[in-house]
Amino acid sequence: MHLATCRTGKVFILYDADSLCDANLTPQITPQLFSPAHWRETGRVVGEAPGRGSSLFLDADGAQWVLRPYRRGGLMARFARQRYLWTGRERTRAFRELRLTAELYARGLPVPRPVAAAVTHHGLCYEAALITVRITDARSLADRLIEGSASDALLEAVGRTIRRFHDTGLDHVDLNARNLLVDAEERVWLIDLDRCRLRTPGSWQEANLRRLDRSLAKFGASEDGATIRRGYADVTTAWRG
Repeated sequence: MHLATCRTGKVFILYDADSLCDANLTPQITPQLFSPAHWRETGRVVGEAPGRGSSLFLDADGAQWVLRPYRRGGLMARFARQRYLWTGRERTRAFRELRLTAELYARGLPVPRPVAAAVTHHGLCYEAALITVRITDARSLADRLIEGSASDALLEAVGRTIRRFHDTGLDHVDLNARNLLVDAEERVWLIDLDRCRLRTPGSWQEANLRRLDRSLAKFGASEDGATIRRGYADVTTAWRG
């Protein structure tokens, strides 16, 4: 993976040169790449994920990508749903998330491969979007909980996966059952690294787990938290995924 940057007018783009060169897109590395309208007009939107940002699943000439615009939630969304305060290109949420995802991907952690991030500068504010490779045939842990198909083996694998990230130092500030994906081979993946960071061990690890506990409760699966923690505590197998 080779990250590079370019600029077109007010738009700054950070991208994986290998991913974009392999995609054979026309045009490449332009603001259009991050435009939902562009993908819809060319008939290459193949699905949409639930959530605040309405992420789109894209057909990138054989590759499957996910385009996720950045959207605010909570009270701030009433005032500026798409815009954030500009404090410099490298401090934008999109650039920071892409670089963190690339770092974890390079370390062999189960995260989507990053493709590109775009930041559009508007004076004191900016808008942003992120593209990652779609994880094939993956469903959220939340969906598995809802349908009752999350076995103890899967839940323990979730715990071991979280432990891998924690041992690497990842503080996932929004660890919940929708940000944990399970593919067709029952492998567990972690997505949505917005505002996350690498840290030294501390109380944030337990805070992550408690946030996941609250998420499980929303899906009527509070008792599954103990099984996840059992996998998390199994240090001898934590790095097997």
